[in-house]
Amino acid sequence: MHGILNRCMHRLGGGWVESSAVHLGDHNVPNALMFIDKYTQVPRILSPLIRVVEEVERACRSDAKVSAYAESVFGTAERCQKIIMCDFFKHAFDGSGADNFFDAGSCIDGRLTSAWNWCSKVEKKVYWPVFKLCGFAGFDGDFK
Repeated sequence: MHGILNRCMHRLGGGWVESSAVHLGDHNVPNALMFIDKYTQVPRILSPLIRVVEEVERACRSDAKVSAYAESVFGTAERCQKIIMCDFFKHAFDGSGADNFFDAGSCIDGRLTSAWNWCSKVEKKVYWPVFKLCGFAGFDGDFK
């Protein structure tokens, strides 16, 4: 892993940003299967989020009550979409959700910890009703 990382860093010509830690064989990622599993989590987080954001505009066009709600709370469907995405990108990669800085660092494990932490708090967000109105069923289940 360190050889691959060093080649990447060299090819970037000094443009590497963030940590160069690779968690493999420690308490965060004890084996290669856990390492691979980290990457399979990404679509489980992003797919439902993208579907909700894409659905907001259509739901507002097709249902006057949804449109009235979105306008009264967010101003427009587009502003609602931006609020959701801004909140996600602000908090889903901020290092939250881990026990310490090393675990919440800038590696994929730390970012996914933050993203899952954001997912666990989405029902407390001002836009939670929009998720439900757009058919959100969960990050780990069916999206109807």
